[in-house]
Amino acid sequence: MTKSSASSDVKTRRAILERLKLGGPQTASQLAKTIGVSAMAIRQHLYALGEHELVAAAAQAQGRGRPSKYWRLTEAADSQFPDRHGDLAYDLIGDVQTALGEGAMEALLKVRTKRQIAEYSARMAGAKSLEARVNALAGIRSAEGYMAEARPDEAGGFFLIENHCPVCQAAKACSGICAAELELFRAVLGPDVAVERTDHIIAGARRCAYRIAR
Repeated sequence: MTKSSASSDVKTRRAILERLKLGGPQTASQLAKTIGVSAMAIRQHLYALGEHELVAAAAQAQGRGRPSKYWRLTEAADSQFPDRHGDLAYDLIGDVQTALGEGAMEALLKVRTKRQIAEYSARMAGAKSLEARVNALAGIRSAEGYMAEARPDEAGGFFLIENHCPVCQAAKACSGICAAELELFRAVLGPDVAVERTDHIIAGARRCAYRIAR
């Protein structure tokens, strides 16, 4: 595939997503008319988008004859459009602090941390050894978007490494979020475990890392 054809494919698939976003479920023929590409080419692009779970099709009867296949966006397709939830969280934190004071933000974080401790503890209930608990914690954090991994260290402990922070913008607005994470980790790993943050994205590091030891 040449660069020009690849670029054309990207533009066409983008146009398909935008037309489905603006117009709702449509057939390949309807999309072809508005985008200016053959229906056969549109179908090929739709199947490619379907493989990435960005679109899905459902048959819809219209009078006599075979039902028509209508294509729609999936929930996963939301990732292809502007997302400002980080900005919203940032603004809300500032508004809470301005309207209700720092104490209100601290109270909210305590409620959130208490809930997280209960949820994490339930999901980690079967992990008995420290290694098992650290691995379970890494799995939970990865599922939440932190791209976490657990690694043993030379001293017999472990490192919990988070290669991404999905709440980074909110954490920049409220340092208490990061402090609450340390409290969370210490609570679910047990009172006999020391947890120390060694790398911090907010401080300019590439990742967040925590040294865990007895």
